[in-house]
Amino acid sequence: MVNLKNLLNSLNTEADYISLRSVHHHSVSVGVRNEILEGVSSSEDNGLMIEVMIDGQIAYGATNSFELSEVKRCAEVARQSALMAKRFGLFPLTHQERPKVIGEYKSPASRGMDHFKPSEITDLLISLTGQMKIHDHIISRTANFSLIETHSHYVASNGSDVHQKIIRSTISLSATAASDKGTQRRTFGDEQSAQSGLERIDRAVLLKASQKIADEALALLEAPECPTETMDLLLAPDQMFLQIHESIGHPLELDRILGDERNYAGWSFVKPSDFGTLHYGSKLMNVTFDPTVVGQNASYFADDIGAIATREYLIKDGLLERGLGSLESQKRLNLPGVSSQRATSWNRPPIDRMANVNLEPGHSTMAEMLSTIERGVFMQTTRSWSIDDYRNKFQFGCEHAQLIENGKLTTIVKNPNYRGITAPFWNQLKMVGDKSTYQIGGLTNCGKGEPNQVIHVGHASPACLFSKIEVFGGGK
Repeated sequence: MVNLKNLLNSLNTEADYISLRSVHHHSVSVGVRNEILEGVSSSEDNGLMIEVMIDGQIAYGATNSFELSEVKRCAEVARQSALMAKRFGLFPLTHQERPKVIGEYKSPASRGMDHFKPSEITDLLISLTGQMKIHDHIISRTANFSLIETHSHYVASNGSDVHQKIIRSTISLSATAASDKGTQRRTFGDEQSAQSGLERIDRAVLLKASQKIADEALALLEAPECPTETMDLLLAPDQMFLQIHESIGHPLELDRILGDERNYAGWSFVKPSDFGTLHYGSKLMNVTFDPTVVGQNASYFADDIGAIATREYLIKDGLLERGLGSLESQKRLNLPGVSSQRATSWNRPPIDRMANVNLEPGHSTMAEMLSTIERGVFMQTTRSWSIDDYRNKFQFGCEHAQLIENGKLTTIVKNPNYRGITAPFWNQLKMVGDKSTYQIGGLTNCGKGEPNQVIHVGHASPACLFSKIEVFGGGK
């Protein structure tokens, strides 16, 4: 193994600041469809990012070689880029944006890559798809498993030295039913990626889940269409994850507010003046950024430029307080942010990203929320979504829904959708579920930046009740 400190000390690069960040990434995945193994894949990647600062301007170089001559060459490329940037630099950074940090982090996983046996996982996935074969109308049954290990080491000329080892796993199931009445799909696990290993696999729980989603996909074929009207909307945690992601996480990214993302993914309706003044939601809305949650998908000790992870309120009692911005973006906007400068791998520079963005639990049980609803609908599991370039107007489709009438869950309905505008929608937050309704999850495919960076993020939420929301069925 390369001694990164010795490598850094051997560069002799003329710069105000220089850092090396090595990343070793190893992943395996197994997929089964209709009791047939579709494939076992494995990938491994290893490389190094060099960052230099000269007169307040930062530039990068990257290589998959750890030979001193190659690292020196990349460091010189970064140095020359920083010198060129001085001619056009709009905002100088300082050593304050690259703090000294020493520490380590390890995911709470007990069974990682060393315990992975393809035959055991394949046999389990085959049995899970077989469990879904309850009717000829179930035309597709899939089960997938992935395991990822990432080792990173960050050292810098200011004395920083951070080791982090992160292990993540995901197991997902889907059942698709089709007849002359259409096609319906139910899934399980897509939003449950977590920092855990093979120990998370519970065969009994998975067999029960596979039976459940097959039953529900079949039942949805016969269900009536979701009504189109304005009504109370109760959202399950697995739908809340993406609602939080799209209408809180992305619009609060400070680089998006600065306009850095406008060519690729748009800006944000949030303005710098909104921090401390905008009532983003009702007083029941409390949202935190928290990479310190044990085992959540995007937990860490420090981000990729050395800012130590801390738990911070983004929104407190409905009031917008803080953005999802790195030390760089905080300096540029003179606004508070978080330790959120993250890179997808060694060959990408770190940018403002989400980590764990969580809606804190309230005090209402599921029964209490249901009892207040005269007419409404309970929706679960994201099926589709759309949101405008300013992360303002949106609509979501869900896989499964059930009408609520006079405080009780009644008819199952299919093709449920709802729409809204971000701040008005969150201001219609009427009740927030307690810890008994709270779930912790994560997403694996958040894309951002040019060139694109796909990264893991975490979300947690209780069930939530919103009043007077536009609900509609099908493609209306």
